[in-house]
Amino acid sequence: MKFSPAALLLYGIPSATYQTADALLQDVRAAVAGGVTCIQIRIKHVPTQELVALAAPTVQFCKQQHIPCIINDDAEAAALLQADGVHVGQSDCSIQQARAILGKSACIGVSAHNLEEARMAQQGGADYIGCGPFRFTTTKKNLSPILGLDGYRNIVATMKQEHIELPIVAIGGITCDDIPAIMQTGVSGIALSGTILRADSPAEETHRILEEIRKYRTYK
Repeated sequence: MKFSPAALLLYGIPSATYQTADALLQDVRAAVAGGVTCIQIRIKHVPTQELVALAAPTVQFCKQQHIPCIINDDAEAAALLQADGVHVGQSDCSIQQARAILGKSACIGVSAHNLEEARMAQQGGADYIGCGPFRFTTTKKNLSPILGLDGYRNIVATMKQEHIELPIVAIGGITCDDIPAIMQTGVSGIALSGTILRADSPAEETHRILEEIRKYRTYK
């Protein structure tokens, strides 16, 4: 699937210690039913083959639904799964290593917590950055400094000045009430995990959030 920045509008991250492939698939089905535009499978600290076994039905489902599916951290698992790409953190494999494993057409996302890391992502050939955290979140250990709205405004504005055209996905403790202000900073999309999965109806909550994001997006 050819990567499009529009796919980053609502970036769903099922982030849990999944014990079965069916449990992961159930969460992703609900998010996709609500209109999520991209999925990142984020299952930490498991061997590559175990990750492949857990993620395979979900990757296949996303292909059927024409939803980009990104694997967190593990480029080898992404290659074995024939996923659309991989998302790497600052301490994971480099963009160049991921590209060598997955090929030129793969989508490579990078976590960036400040302007310097955004610059490095562009120089390395990333397709987008996941920028955060917006606020404190329990879904990630060793959290980087909180950005808040001012952090996003500063990064977006400086990237424009420097002609860095990487799409930016805001991430980290975001709720539906935060979306208008965050989208108005100029980011390309919103990444959510617990806000969707903890809802009484994940599909309905996803749909509500997507409608809110669409009100404020700055591109078509």
